[in-house]
Amino acid sequence: KYTRLTSEIRYQIPEVSRVSLKVYDMLGREVATLFDGIRDPGTYAATFDGSGLAAGIYVCRLNANDVAAVRKLVLVK
Repeated sequence: KYTRLTSEIRYQIPEVSRVSLKVYDMLGREVATLFDGIRDPGTYAATFDGSGLAAGIYVCRLNANDVAAVRKLVLVK
């Protein structure tokens, strides 16, 4: 049986920003780009689909202008 493994990642941008939202494995390899571009101020959501990845811990990194935020994601299959 095929199970789709997705997670919604929400973020807020306070001003017009160059935004990069990417997911990395624990070895620092990029496994997904969820968004890369310019965003106006507002609240956004991106969907991460981990169905093609191995179970484990991943890191989601959001860069917006000079600000960075990092969150751990745990993928369980």
